[in-house]
Amino acid sequence: MQPAEVDRDSGDPSARWGGRPPFQGLPPAVRLWLPVVLSFLVQVPATLVILWRFAPAETPAVATAAVAAAAAGPLALIAARRFPGPVASVVTVAAVADLLLAPLFGPPYLAFAFAVALGIVRGARVWVYASVAVGWVAAITIGSLLDIDWHPVRIALATAGIALLLALAERVRQRRERFREARRTATERRLTVEQAERMRIARELHDVLAHSLSQINVQAGVGLHLMDSQPERARESLVNIKSASKTALDEVRGVLAFLRADAADAAALAPQPDLSRIPGLLGSVRAQGLEIGYTSSIHTPPTAGVQLALYRIVQESLTNVLRHAHARSADVRLDDEAGSIRLTISDDGRGRTEPSANPAGSGILGMGERAELLGGTLIAANGKDGGFVVTATFPVTT
Repeated sequence: MQPAEVDRDSGDPSARWGGRPPFQGLPPAVRLWLPVVLSFLVQVPATLVILWRFAPAETPAVATAAVAAAAAGPLALIAARRFPGPVASVVTVAAVADLLLAPLFGPPYLAFAFAVALGIVRGARVWVYASVAVGWVAAITIGSLLDIDWHPVRIALATAGIALLLALAERVRQRRERFREARRTATERRLTVEQAERMRIARELHDVLAHSLSQINVQAGVGLHLMDSQPERARESLVNIKSASKTALDEVRGVLAFLRADAADAAALAPQPDLSRIPGLLGSVRAQGLEIGYTSSIHTPPTAGVQLALYRIVQESLTNVLRHAHARSADVRLDDEAGSIRLTISDDGRGRTEPSANPAGSGILGMGERAELLGGTLIAANGKDGGFVVTATFPVTT
């Protein structure tokens, strides 16, 4: 079984991004410290230069407060991974302070952009929107009280910039959420496929081993019983055990070959059973003392999958007859009806005499699953005249 290839043309975000959302390829330390270092380098040195060149008359207290406000935001980003909401509030306060302490011009407060984006992306949207709204109102109100003359165009541009920043952050958040959903869906799909494959393998091994081990068990019991009185019959039982074990090993090798190689190689190494092998199967069961009648009206064989399912259903049904029915004879019929193939296996045994906690049993459940996978149906119930009857119907595809 070959690994699935990534479909980069599909709508799956994980496929477009190679299995990871944007920026997730960076090491965690880089994702933590890059916003801190960038915003610190943009804000603090520029603030020092502006104070030195353009505002030398500022008092030391004001200059110190301006530098502290410029440095507070980048340093607060160190805690943004664990506390994105509170960090957004702290950085917003520092940005407002920086704006009020440098009313004419100053470096862009890059830490504010990082805090807003990280807060929204990491799920602290209420904190971010509340902090931005309060900070915007506080800046306008306090600026008016301090008689700071901000041009209306500057206010409009700042407001538009904040709105654009919020929109971009929301877009990144939505993309991350789509990626998480795509990854969750892909994981569920993979688990479903793996579960279906495990069920298929279990079904194949059950059908192979249950039939062969039942034959070996019956023949071993016959051999032990006749070892002293009829050694030739005991020898015949040993020959049947050898044949049944060889058949089981061949079929198990076929299942393992299919798992280890692609379908074409597996088919070449170990062809799957088809309708032509049913007579041999019936012969191995007759050797255990069960009389079996067989009739088939099929002239055109169905697909390989349907033939395998028919063979396995016959195999499992006859195994159940040997193990549970206490029957003397059984009958297998294959009928080619209009648009479908009907398989009927009946016996003259005791049928199902008591209700069970698991009335279908794993074998009958497996037969039903085989039929359903190919669009067919399977009915297993006591016969009208006694015994037990299994009827499977498969559509004929052309």
